[in-house]
Amino acid sequence: MKEVTVEELKEMMDKHEDFQLIDVREDFEYEMSNLGGQLIPLGGILIEADQIAKDKPVIVMCRTGRRSAAAIMQLEQQFGFTNLANLQGGIMAWSQEIDPSMQVY
Repeated sequence: MKEVTVEELKEMMDKHEDFQLIDVREDFEYEMSNLGGQLIPLGGILIEADQIAKDKPVIVMCRTGRRSAAAIMQLEQQFGFTNLANLQGGIMAWSQEIDPSMQVY
């Protein structure tokens, strides 16, 4: 499974690269803190798969990287996605490495 670090994601954002960010956490988690990605909770990822781009890089994130890894495995197996990458450490790593002021739980 391809992975990107929070530093790599920050660089992609700073350069305004064309990619999609999918957050597979729950609504209440997203409301507390998010990176501006599209919210598709893990439980609905297969139902909402048509909202995920196949023609550009897609970074999938959650709190620590476990749920996003599960989402990627499901999407690759069920729909043949080849452009997905897991955000290493999720929003916890983002708050530790990039933005310590971000509220996490």
